[in-house]
Amino acid sequence: MEIIKNKTVAAIVTENIKTADIFKKHGIDFCCGGGITLEKACEKSNTNLDELKKELIAIDANVVTSHNYNEWEIDYLADYIVNTHHKYVEEASAILIQYSDKVAKVHGHHYTEVVEINKIVHQVVQELASHMKKEEIILFPFIKRMVAEKNGASFISKPQFGTIENPIKMMETEHEVAGDLLKQISVLSNNYTPPEGACNTFKALYNKLNEFEQDLHKHVHLENNILFPKAIIFEKATQKKEQV
Repeated sequence: MEIIKNKTVAAIVTENIKTADIFKKHGIDFCCGGGITLEKACEKSNTNLDELKKELIAIDANVVTSHNYNEWEIDYLADYIVNTHHKYVEEASAILIQYSDKVAKVHGHHYTEVVEINKIVHQVVQELASHMKKEEIILFPFIKRMVAEKNGASFISKPQFGTIENPIKMMETEHEVAGDLLKQISVLSNNYTPPEGACNTFKALYNKLNEFEQDLHKHVHLENNILFPKAIIFEKATQKKEQV
């Protein structure tokens, strides 16, 4: 994507809807006020033009990474999930709320589905915030503690939840709840397809929701299919050694 200072903000977002998030971060109106040039928008928002161009260009830098998550130690994988997927959810949630609230307010009278989508967006954001906090405060620290004990550390207290399978079952149930909520949004939005003539904020909302769902799929896969099963096996192996 060619970024030139005389191109309008609206044109840049139209070419690549992902740039909407960058403009949103810098307080630049890419929707109704998007008809001004990039240079003018930077002047109005007191944003450095060269730095903004770098951020916009970086969106197209597709860095392909190949990780063999199954070979990672479970404490390292837990940290990776927090630093990558939990961080993404926290950052994306704030943007989603802003987009969703605006689209529901401006277009809800004509596209009634966006009003329902807005309600679900708020719900899924709250569900995931609570869910991630449980993982970060209770489950993941215990996983890291098990690994530390294996490596020689000693702890006096035992977990109040008994076996690790108990909180894991709760996390898996909450994964299903979040997944079902996003499926509802997908149906209501016709698989994240904005209506003909939709404004840039409308398009940005659906693009972000699609991205959000894809990230959640990876997030849940790493936990349900790799981290949780390995943590259960790890705990059982540790208990057997203690009994010997």
